[in-house]
Amino acid sequence: MSFENDLIEKIKNKNAVIGIVGLGYVGLPLMLRFVEEGYQVLGIDIDQAKVDMLNDGVSYIEHISSSGIRNALEKSLFSATTDFSQATNADTLILCVPTPLNKYREPDLSYVLDTTDALVPYLRKGHVLSLESTTYPGTTEEELLPRMEKAGLTIGEDAFLIYSPEREDPANPDFETRTIPKVCGGHTPACQRVGVALYEAAIDKVVSVSSTKAAEMTKLLENIHRAVNIGLVNEMKIVADRMDIDIHEVISAAATKPFGFTPYYPGPGLGGHCIPIDPFYLTWKAREYGLHTRFIELAGEINTYMPRFVMDKLTEALNQRGKALNGRKVLVLGIAYKKNVDDMRESPSVELMERLVQKGAVVDYSDPHVPVFPTMREHHFDLSSVELTPENIASYDCVLLATDHSSFDYEMIGKHAQLLVDTRGKYLQPAENIVKA
Repeated sequence: MSFENDLIEKIKNKNAVIGIVGLGYVGLPLMLRFVEEGYQVLGIDIDQAKVDMLNDGVSYIEHISSSGIRNALEKSLFSATTDFSQATNADTLILCVPTPLNKYREPDLSYVLDTTDALVPYLRKGHVLSLESTTYPGTTEEELLPRMEKAGLTIGEDAFLIYSPEREDPANPDFETRTIPKVCGGHTPACQRVGVALYEAAIDKVVSVSSTKAAEMTKLLENIHRAVNIGLVNEMKIVADRMDIDIHEVISAAATKPFGFTPYYPGPGLGGHCIPIDPFYLTWKAREYGLHTRFIELAGEINTYMPRFVMDKLTEALNQRGKALNGRKVLVLGIAYKKNVDDMRESPSVELMERLVQKGAVVDYSDPHVPVFPTMREHHFDLSSVELTPENIASYDCVLLATDHSSFDYEMIGKHAQLLVDTRGKYLQPAENIVKA
Protein backbone atom coordinates (compact mmCIF):
# COMPACT_ATOMS: atom_id res chain seq x y z
CA MET A 1 0.00 0.00 0.00
CA SER A 2 1.27 3.53 -0.82
CA PHE A 3 2.08 6.03 1.89
CA GLU A 4 -0.81 8.19 0.66
CA ASN A 5 -3.39 5.43 0.81
CA ASP A 6 -2.04 4.13 4.10
CA LEU A 7 -2.28 7.56 5.75
CA ILE A 8 -5.75 8.27 4.38
CA GLU A 9 -6.90 4.86 5.60
CA LYS A 10 -5.49 5.54 9.09
CA ILE A 11 -7.30 8.87 9.19
CA LYS A 12 -10.62 7.35 8.08
CA ASN A 13 -10.29 4.53 10.60
CA LYS A 14 -9.38 7.04 13.34
CA ASN A 15 -6.11 5.22 13.93
CA ALA A 16 -4.04 8.27 13.00
CA VAL A 17 -2.43 10.24 15.82
CA ILE A 18 -3.08 13.94 15.26
CA GLY A 19 -0.11 16.11 16.19
CA ILE A 20 -0.81 19.80 16.83
CA VAL A 21 2.12 22.14 17.34
CA GLY A 22 1.15 25.33 19.14
CA LEU A 23 -1.63 25.04 21.72
CA GLY A 24 -3.06 28.53 21.64
CA TYR A 25 -6.22 30.17 20.33
CA VAL A 26 -6.06 28.07 17.14
CA GLY A 27 -4.42 24.83 18.21
CA LEU A 28 -6.44 24.23 21.36
CA PRO A 29 -9.92 24.37 19.74
CA LEU A 30 -8.62 22.16 16.91
CA MET A 31 -7.37 19.63 19.44
CA LEU A 32 -10.77 19.48 21.12
CA ARG A 33 -12.48 19.05 17.75
CA PHE A 34 -10.37 16.01 16.82
CA VAL A 35 -10.84 14.55 20.31
CA GLU A 36 -14.60 14.92 19.90
CA GLU A 37 -14.30 12.71 16.83
CA GLY A 38 -12.38 10.10 18.79
CA TYR A 39 -8.83 10.81 17.59
CA GLN A 40 -5.71 10.56 19.71
CA VAL A 41 -4.12 14.01 19.79
CA LEU A 42 -0.56 14.89 20.73
CA GLY A 43 -0.07 18.56 21.56
CA ILE A 44 3.35 20.18 21.37
CA ASP A 45 4.17 23.64 22.70
CA ILE A 46 7.35 25.42 23.79
CA ASP A 47 5.68 26.92 26.88
CA GLN A 48 6.16 24.50 29.77
CA ALA A 49 3.69 26.38 31.97
CA LYS A 50 0.91 26.01 29.39
CA VAL A 51 1.73 22.35 28.86
CA ASP A 52 1.60 21.71 32.61
CA MET A 53 -1.76 23.45 32.91
CA LEU A 54 -3.24 21.46 30.04
CA ASN A 55 -1.95 18.17 31.40
CA ASP A 56 -3.63 19.11 34.69
CA GLY A 57 -6.90 19.73 32.84
CA VAL A 58 -6.83 23.50 33.15
CA SER A 59 -7.54 25.88 30.28
CA TYR A 60 -5.67 29.18 30.12
CA ILE A 61 -8.02 30.62 27.48
CA GLU A 62 -11.29 32.03 28.80
CA HIS A 63 -13.69 30.83 26.10
CA ILE A 64 -12.25 27.28 26.12
CA SER A 65 -13.58 25.36 29.10
CA SER A 66 -11.36 23.31 31.36
CA SER A 67 -14.03 20.60 31.34
CA GLY A 68 -13.37 19.90 27.67
CA ILE A 69 -9.68 19.45 28.34
CA ARG A 70 -10.34 17.25 31.37
CA ASN A 71 -12.70 15.14 29.28
CA ALA A 72 -9.97 14.64 26.65
CA LEU A 73 -7.49 13.62 29.37
CA GLU A 74 -9.93 11.25 31.06
CA LYS A 75 -10.54 9.50 27.75
CA SER A 76 -6.74 9.25 27.27
CA LEU A 77 -7.13 11.02 23.93
CA PHE A 78 -4.89 14.01 24.64
CA SER A 79 -1.48 14.72 26.08
CA ALA A 80 0.74 17.77 25.84
CA THR A 81 4.52 17.99 25.79
CA THR A 82 7.42 20.34 25.12
CA ASP A 83 9.45 17.42 23.73
CA PHE A 84 9.59 17.80 19.94
CA SER A 85 11.02 14.31 19.56
CA GLN A 86 7.53 13.04 20.33
CA ALA A 87 6.49 14.33 16.90
CA THR A 88 7.64 11.08 15.35
CA ASN A 89 4.77 9.35 17.18
CA ALA A 90 2.18 11.48 15.39
CA ASP A 91 0.96 10.91 11.83
CA THR A 92 -0.05 14.50 11.19
CA LEU A 93 1.75 17.65 12.29
CA ILE A 94 -0.44 20.75 12.21
CA LEU A 95 1.44 24.00 12.84
CA CYS A 96 -0.59 26.63 14.71
CA VAL A 97 2.07 29.17 15.69
CA PRO A 98 2.12 32.99 15.60
CA THR A 99 3.17 35.04 12.58
CA PRO A 100 3.60 38.59 13.92
CA LEU A 101 5.33 41.60 12.40
CA ASN A 102 8.77 42.82 13.41
CA LYS A 103 9.51 46.40 14.47
CA TYR A 104 9.86 47.38 10.79
CA ARG A 105 6.30 46.12 10.07
CA GLU A 106 7.74 43.23 8.07
CA PRO A 107 6.73 39.54 8.34
CA ASP A 108 8.30 37.70 11.26
CA LEU A 109 8.36 34.01 10.33
CA SER A 110 10.67 33.05 13.18
CA TYR A 111 7.98 31.04 15.01
CA VAL A 112 7.11 29.07 11.88
CA LEU A 113 10.71 28.47 10.84
CA ASP A 114 12.02 27.70 14.32
CA THR A 115 9.16 25.27 14.88
CA THR A 116 9.73 23.57 11.54
CA ASP A 117 13.47 23.31 12.19
CA ALA A 118 12.73 21.75 15.57
CA LEU A 119 10.49 19.16 13.88
CA VAL A 120 12.76 18.31 10.94
CA PRO A 121 14.95 15.79 12.83
CA TYR A 122 11.81 13.85 13.73
CA LEU A 123 10.02 13.92 10.38
CA ARG A 124 9.52 10.51 8.84
CA LYS A 125 7.93 8.85 5.87
CA GLY A 126 4.15 8.89 6.12
CA HIS A 127 4.02 12.29 7.83
CA VAL A 128 1.77 15.12 6.65
CA LEU A 129 2.78 18.63 7.64
CA SER A 130 0.06 21.29 7.58
CA LEU A 131 0.72 24.97 8.15
CA GLU A 132 -2.24 26.98 9.50
CA SER A 133 -0.44 30.21 10.41
CA THR A 134 -1.33 33.24 8.31
CA THR A 135 1.51 34.16 5.97
CA TYR A 136 2.38 35.53 2.53
CA PRO A 137 1.82 33.47 -0.64
CA GLY A 138 4.81 31.21 -1.25
CA THR A 139 5.81 30.57 2.36
CA THR A 140 4.86 26.88 2.35
CA GLU A 141 6.75 26.17 -0.88
CA GLU A 142 9.70 28.47 -0.25
CA GLU A 143 10.34 27.71 3.42
CA LEU A 144 8.72 24.45 4.53
CA LEU A 145 9.18 22.40 1.36
CA PRO A 146 13.00 22.59 1.22
CA ARG A 147 13.24 21.81 4.93
CA MET A 148 11.19 18.66 4.46
CA GLU A 149 13.19 17.67 1.42
CA LYS A 150 16.45 18.11 3.34
CA ALA A 151 15.08 15.54 5.76
CA GLY A 152 15.21 13.05 2.88
CA LEU A 153 11.48 13.08 2.14
CA THR A 154 9.87 13.11 -1.29
CA ILE A 155 6.86 15.37 -1.00
CA GLY A 156 3.78 13.92 -2.59
CA GLU A 157 5.12 10.36 -2.45
CA ASP A 158 6.33 9.42 1.03
CA ALA A 159 5.40 12.65 2.89
CA PHE A 160 2.83 15.37 2.37
CA LEU A 161 2.71 19.14 2.66
CA ILE A 162 -0.40 21.33 2.81
CA TYR A 163 -1.48 24.82 3.77
CA SER A 164 -4.85 25.27 5.48
CA PRO A 165 -5.38 28.69 7.06
CA GLU A 166 -7.04 28.97 10.46
CA ARG A 167 -10.38 30.74 10.63
CA GLU A 168 -10.98 30.96 14.36
CA ASP A 169 -13.20 33.76 15.67
CA PRO A 170 -13.14 33.54 19.48
CA ALA A 171 -16.46 34.02 21.26
CA ASN A 172 -18.45 34.07 18.02
CA PRO A 173 -21.76 32.47 19.08
CA ASP A 174 -22.78 31.57 15.52
CA PHE A 175 -19.74 29.53 14.44
CA GLU A 176 -17.35 27.00 15.92
CA THR A 177 -14.33 25.11 14.64
CA ARG A 178 -16.48 22.29 13.21
CA THR A 179 -18.86 24.55 11.28
CA ILE A 180 -16.36 27.00 9.77
CA PRO A 181 -15.44 25.75 6.24
CA LYS A 182 -11.75 24.81 5.95
CA VAL A 183 -9.71 25.94 2.95
CA CYS A 184 -7.00 23.47 1.97
CA GLY A 185 -4.25 23.61 -0.64
CA GLY A 186 -1.70 20.85 -1.22
CA HIS A 187 1.75 20.98 -2.77
CA THR A 188 0.80 18.09 -5.05
CA PRO A 189 -2.48 16.33 -5.88
CA ALA A 190 -1.53 13.56 -3.45
CA CYS A 191 -0.86 16.16 -0.74
CA GLN A 192 -4.26 17.67 -1.45
CA ARG A 193 -6.03 14.33 -1.10
CA VAL A 194 -4.33 13.69 2.22
CA GLY A 195 -5.12 17.21 3.44
CA VAL A 196 -8.78 16.90 2.54
CA ALA A 197 -9.01 13.53 4.29
CA LEU A 198 -7.37 15.02 7.40
CA TYR A 199 -9.69 17.99 7.76
CA GLU A 200 -12.85 16.22 6.61
CA ALA A 201 -12.40 14.05 9.69
CA ALA A 202 -13.13 17.04 11.94
CA ILE A 203 -14.64 19.87 9.86
CA ASP A 204 -18.06 19.84 8.22
CA LYS A 205 -16.90 21.33 4.92
CA VAL A 206 -13.45 21.39 3.29
CA VAL A 207 -12.87 23.80 0.40
CA SER A 208 -10.15 22.62 -2.00
CA VAL A 209 -7.98 25.10 -3.87
CA SER A 210 -5.35 24.41 -6.49
CA SER A 211 -2.18 25.13 -4.53
CA THR A 212 -0.68 26.19 -1.23
CA LYS A 213 -0.20 29.67 -2.70
CA ALA A 214 -3.91 29.97 -3.49
CA ALA A 215 -4.77 28.90 0.07
CA GLU A 216 -2.28 31.41 1.50
CA MET A 217 -3.74 34.20 -0.65
CA THR A 218 -7.28 33.21 0.34
CA LYS A 219 -6.55 33.89 4.00
CA LEU A 220 -4.99 37.24 3.20
CA LEU A 221 -7.91 38.29 1.00
CA GLU A 222 -10.39 37.48 3.77
CA ASN A 223 -8.61 39.66 6.30
CA ILE A 224 -7.56 42.42 3.91
CA HIS A 225 -11.21 42.67 2.85
CA ARG A 226 -12.10 43.40 6.46
CA ALA A 227 -9.15 45.74 7.05
CA VAL A 228 -9.96 47.84 3.98
CA ASN A 229 -13.65 48.13 4.81
CA ILE A 230 -12.88 48.97 8.43
CA GLY A 231 -10.46 51.60 7.13
CA LEU A 232 -13.24 53.02 4.96
CA VAL A 233 -15.74 53.26 7.81
CA ASN A 234 -13.09 54.70 10.14
CA GLU A 235 -12.43 57.44 7.59
CA MET A 236 -16.18 57.98 7.27
CA LYS A 237 -16.33 58.35 11.07
CA ILE A 238 -13.72 61.11 10.97
CA VAL A 239 -15.60 62.95 8.24
CA ALA A 240 -18.97 62.46 9.94
CA ASP A 241 -17.55 63.70 13.24
CA ARG A 242 -16.31 66.89 11.61
CA MET A 243 -19.79 67.38 10.09
CA ASP A 244 -21.49 66.67 13.44
CA ILE A 245 -23.16 63.51 12.11
CA ASP A 246 -23.45 60.29 14.11
CA ILE A 247 -21.75 57.66 11.97
CA HIS A 248 -23.47 54.83 13.85
CA GLU A 249 -26.87 56.27 12.97
CA VAL A 250 -25.76 56.40 9.34
CA ILE A 251 -24.49 52.81 9.36
CA SER A 252 -27.74 51.57 10.89
CA ALA A 253 -29.75 53.34 8.22
CA ALA A 254 -27.52 52.14 5.38
CA ALA A 255 -27.72 48.56 6.67
CA THR A 256 -31.46 48.51 5.96
CA LYS A 257 -30.63 48.25 2.25
CA PRO A 258 -31.21 44.56 1.47
CA PHE A 259 -28.50 44.37 -1.19
CA GLY A 260 -25.14 45.89 -2.07
CA PHE A 261 -24.16 46.99 1.44
CA THR A 262 -22.45 45.18 4.28
CA PRO A 263 -22.16 47.08 7.57
CA TYR A 264 -18.72 47.53 9.12
CA TYR A 265 -18.23 49.43 12.33
CA PRO A 266 -15.57 51.97 13.37
CA GLY A 267 -13.53 51.74 16.53
CA PRO A 268 -10.44 53.03 18.33
CA GLY A 269 -8.10 51.03 16.06
CA LEU A 270 -7.57 47.50 14.84
CA GLY A 271 -6.80 44.61 17.16
CA GLY A 272 -6.34 40.88 17.18
CA HIS A 273 -3.88 38.52 15.59
CA CYS A 274 -5.12 38.94 11.99
CA ILE A 275 -6.58 42.22 10.78
CA PRO A 276 -3.80 44.62 11.95
CA ILE A 277 -1.06 42.27 10.71
CA ASP A 278 -2.07 40.21 7.69
CA PRO A 279 -2.29 43.03 5.11
CA PHE A 280 1.38 43.81 5.67
CA TYR A 281 2.31 40.23 4.74
CA LEU A 282 0.93 40.80 1.26
CA THR A 283 2.28 44.33 0.82
CA TRP A 284 5.74 43.04 1.77
CA LYS A 285 5.59 40.11 -0.66
CA ALA A 286 4.10 42.25 -3.44
CA ARG A 287 7.24 44.40 -3.47
CA GLU A 288 9.18 41.33 -4.62
CA TYR A 289 7.06 41.50 -7.78
CA GLY A 290 7.54 45.24 -8.23
CA LEU A 291 4.02 46.05 -7.02
CA HIS A 292 2.91 48.73 -4.58
CA THR A 293 -0.39 47.87 -2.86
CA ARG A 294 -1.57 51.44 -2.40
CA PHE A 295 -5.18 50.65 -1.53
CA ILE A 296 -4.22 48.24 1.24
CA GLU A 297 -1.56 50.51 2.65
CA LEU A 298 -3.92 53.50 2.69
CA ALA A 299 -6.42 51.52 4.75
CA GLY A 300 -3.58 50.58 7.08
CA GLU A 301 -2.64 54.22 7.54
CA ILE A 302 -6.21 55.18 8.42
CA ASN A 303 -6.66 52.31 10.86
CA THR A 304 -3.30 53.03 12.49
CA TYR A 305 -4.34 56.68 12.92
CA MET A 306 -7.49 55.90 14.92
CA PRO A 307 -5.91 55.80 18.42
CA ARG A 308 -4.54 59.29 17.78
CA PHE A 309 -8.01 60.44 16.69
CA VAL A 310 -9.46 59.10 19.94
CA MET A 311 -6.74 60.83 21.96
CA ASP A 312 -7.45 64.14 20.24
CA LYS A 313 -11.16 63.82 21.00
CA LEU A 314 -10.50 62.90 24.64
CA THR A 315 -8.02 65.75 25.14
CA GLU A 316 -10.38 68.26 23.51
CA ALA A 317 -13.28 67.08 25.67
CA LEU A 318 -11.25 67.59 28.85
CA ASN A 319 -10.06 71.01 27.66
CA GLN A 320 -13.64 72.11 27.06
CA ARG A 321 -14.29 71.26 30.70
CA GLY A 322 -11.30 73.30 31.84
CA LYS A 323 -9.10 70.28 32.52
CA ALA A 324 -5.68 69.38 31.14
CA LEU A 325 -4.97 65.70 30.48
CA ASN A 326 -1.78 65.81 32.54
CA GLY A 327 -2.51 64.48 36.02
CA ARG A 328 -6.09 63.47 35.26
CA LYS A 329 -7.47 60.07 36.22
CA VAL A 330 -8.65 58.05 33.22
CA LEU A 331 -10.43 54.70 33.38
CA VAL A 332 -10.18 52.57 30.21
CA LEU A 333 -13.15 50.24 29.79
CA GLY A 334 -12.17 47.03 28.02
CA ILE A 335 -8.59 46.14 27.11
CA ALA A 336 -9.19 42.95 25.10
CA TYR A 337 -9.00 43.50 21.35
CA LYS A 338 -12.71 42.76 20.87
CA LYS A 339 -15.83 42.27 22.97
CA ASN A 340 -16.39 39.26 25.21
CA VAL A 341 -12.92 37.69 24.92
CA ASP A 342 -9.73 37.76 26.99
CA ASP A 343 -7.44 38.00 23.95
CA MET A 344 -5.27 41.14 24.07
CA ARG A 345 -3.12 40.62 20.99
CA GLU A 346 -2.61 43.93 19.15
CA SER A 347 -5.34 45.53 21.25
CA PRO A 348 -5.76 49.25 20.48
CA SER A 349 -6.75 49.72 24.12
CA VAL A 350 -3.16 49.08 25.17
CA GLU A 351 -1.86 51.69 22.73
CA LEU A 352 -4.39 54.15 24.12
CA MET A 353 -3.24 53.39 27.67
CA GLU A 354 0.37 54.02 26.68
CA ARG A 355 -0.51 57.28 24.93
CA LEU A 356 -2.45 58.44 28.00
CA VAL A 357 0.48 57.67 30.31
CA GLN A 358 2.86 59.50 27.96
CA LYS A 359 0.64 62.56 28.25
CA GLY A 360 0.77 62.43 32.04
CA ALA A 361 -2.59 60.82 32.77
CA VAL A 362 -3.11 58.40 35.66
CA VAL A 363 -4.54 55.30 34.00
CA ASP A 364 -6.60 52.40 35.31
CA TYR A 365 -8.65 49.84 33.45
CA SER A 366 -11.69 47.66 33.96
CA ASP A 367 -12.18 44.44 32.02
CA PRO A 368 -14.09 41.44 33.40
CA HIS A 369 -12.24 39.16 30.99
CA VAL A 370 -8.75 40.35 32.01
CA PRO A 371 -8.59 40.54 35.83
CA VAL A 372 -4.83 41.24 35.85
CA PHE A 373 -2.87 42.94 33.10
CA PRO A 374 -0.89 40.09 31.53
CA THR A 375 2.74 39.82 30.60
CA MET A 376 3.13 40.97 27.00
CA ARG A 377 6.15 41.09 24.71
CA GLU A 378 6.02 44.85 24.14
CA HIS A 379 3.74 46.29 26.81
CA HIS A 380 3.57 46.24 30.58
CA PHE A 381 1.25 47.76 33.15
CA ASP A 382 1.28 46.73 36.79
CA LEU A 383 -2.49 46.95 37.07
CA SER A 384 -5.55 44.93 37.98
CA SER A 385 -9.09 45.41 36.75
CA VAL A 386 -11.07 48.03 38.67
CA GLU A 387 -14.51 47.09 39.94
CA LEU A 388 -17.24 49.10 38.25
CA THR A 389 -19.34 50.81 40.89
CA PRO A 390 -21.07 54.18 40.70
CA GLU A 391 -18.56 55.58 43.19
CA ASN A 392 -15.53 54.27 41.29
CA ILE A 393 -16.78 55.53 37.96
CA ALA A 394 -17.56 58.97 39.35
CA SER A 395 -14.05 59.26 40.80
CA TYR A 396 -12.41 59.42 37.35
CA ASP A 397 -12.04 62.60 35.33
CA CYS A 398 -12.69 60.58 32.19
CA VAL A 399 -13.97 57.10 31.32
CA LEU A 400 -12.81 55.83 27.92
CA LEU A 401 -14.95 53.08 26.41
CA ALA A 402 -12.48 51.15 24.25
CA THR A 403 -13.93 47.61 24.09
CA ASP A 404 -17.68 47.14 24.36
CA HIS A 405 -18.05 43.99 26.47
CA SER A 406 -21.64 42.82 26.84
CA SER A 407 -21.30 42.54 30.62
CA PHE A 408 -20.76 46.27 31.15
CA ASP A 409 -23.70 48.10 32.72
CA TYR A 410 -23.80 50.90 30.16
CA GLU A 411 -26.74 52.72 31.74
CA MET A 412 -24.98 52.89 35.10
CA ILE A 413 -21.66 53.90 33.52
CA GLY A 414 -23.25 56.66 31.46
CA LYS A 415 -25.17 57.96 34.47
CA HIS A 416 -22.19 58.29 36.80
CA ALA A 417 -19.23 59.16 34.55
CA GLN A 418 -18.06 62.76 34.75
CA LEU A 419 -16.93 62.45 31.13
CA LEU A 420 -17.45 59.39 28.94
CA VAL A 421 -15.59 59.05 25.63
CA ASP A 422 -17.40 56.44 23.54
CA THR A 423 -15.37 54.86 20.72
CA ARG A 424 -17.87 52.06 20.01
CA GLY A 425 -21.17 53.81 19.45
CA LYS A 426 -22.89 52.34 22.50
CA TYR A 427 -24.52 55.64 23.47
CA LEU A 428 -26.85 56.74 20.69
CA GLN A 429 -28.72 59.43 22.63
CA PRO A 430 -26.87 62.74 23.13
CA ALA A 431 -25.82 63.59 26.69
CA GLU A 432 -23.74 66.42 28.14
CA ASN A 433 -21.20 64.03 29.65
CA ILE A 434 -20.80 61.80 26.59
CA VAL A 435 -18.43 62.45 23.71
CA LYS A 436 -18.23 60.16 20.69
CA ALA A 437 -14.81 59.36 19.32
